[in-house]
Amino acid sequence: MPIWVMPHFHATTIPPAWDVILLPLQVQDILFPYIKENVKEYLQTHWEEEECQQDVNLLRKQAEEDSHLDGAVPIPAASGNGADDLQRVIQAVVDNVCWQMSLDRKTTALKQLQGHMWRAAFKAGSMKAEFFEDVVPAVRKWREAGMKVYIYSSGSVEAQKLLFGHSTEGDIHELVDGHFDTKIGHKVESESYRKIASSIGCSTNNILFLTDVTREASAAEEADVHVAVVVRPGNAGLTDDEKTYFSLITSFSELYLPSSA
Repeated sequence: MPIWVMPHFHATTIPPAWDVILLPLQVQDILFPYIKENVKEYLQTHWEEEECQQDVNLLRKQAEEDSHLDGAVPIPAASGNGADDLQRVIQAVVDNVCWQMSLDRKTTALKQLQGHMWRAAFKAGSMKAEFFEDVVPAVRKWREAGMKVYIYSSGSVEAQKLLFGHSTEGDIHELVDGHFDTKIGHKVESESYRKIASSIGCSTNNILFLTDVTREASAAEEADVHVAVVVRPGNAGLTDDEKTYFSLITSFSELYLPSSA
């Protein structure tokens, strides 16, 4: 069963000047291994479907753009010369997907295929999204206090919606006001946060962004977004300087609500 994690914080260090909370989703532990283990079977099962062919064509286009990179895996076009040729192309797609994932790439082509695979798994009932026990109660509390809650993740918007629609607590779509993925920009680019603020209709200074990646935190700060860095078991370690500089969070329940100031 996959575990989707939404971060946490420090009550005394976060300025109460925000009314929008921007949350990431951490999906590496279970969902990404699912892709590696099942991508070949998925392609073989869905190959003739238009959606699957669109995914493959987008991956092939990305592979062409990546041709100058070390280790890049090309995806040939199917020649129509029988089953062996088809399996050769499918294996090339599998190898390309695994190569991109080994580099932790966030390309739209990769995310699109992953989202479609997760959708199939969720709808088949073979996967459920499970949150840490503090997450849903805290988000409900924020919403009751008038906060707006948005998701910003490298996982596709479609995958994010699948999570909230197929959780162990049922359909909890109502907890989220909107979703953003890398189509609006990469999370390590400050301009992405300005675009999100513009889309929401608020100032960047009215947003609190949670992340466990300090490069993302720095990018958000450059856009004048408030930031808290997530500390959960299994997250990447922080340097002493990062621990000193950033506000650190260990539970959603630690969030200091502006309305309670």
